[in-house]
Amino acid sequence: MVKWTDHALIQLRHIHDYIAQNSPLYAKRVSEALISKTIGLDDLPRLGRQIPELNDNALRELPLYSYRILYEIKPNHLIEVLAVIHKRRELLPDEIPREQ
Repeated sequence: MVKWTDHALIQLRHIHDYIAQNSPLYAKRVSEALISKTIGLDDLPRLGRQIPELNDNALRELPLYSYRILYEIKPNHLIEVLAVIHKRRELLPDEIPREQ
């Protein structure tokens, strides 16, 4: 099962709202594409690459457009989407909220 954290959903909403300032249609398409990209991750959890900055095999990322979809593979086969960030933004490990 793929679950989006509240943090990731808030980031998705910010992305949508930012793009919608210029194009509501494109904002909707980008948001839907980001969500669609995560569908099926429970079947292929290692589809994304390991996040280089974090050096943790359970933390992976999928690229889409100019964004990185960051997710964690949990032991119980749950995939948790942790964040959606712009590719040009520097990623700091403490910015990714994770349940321990």
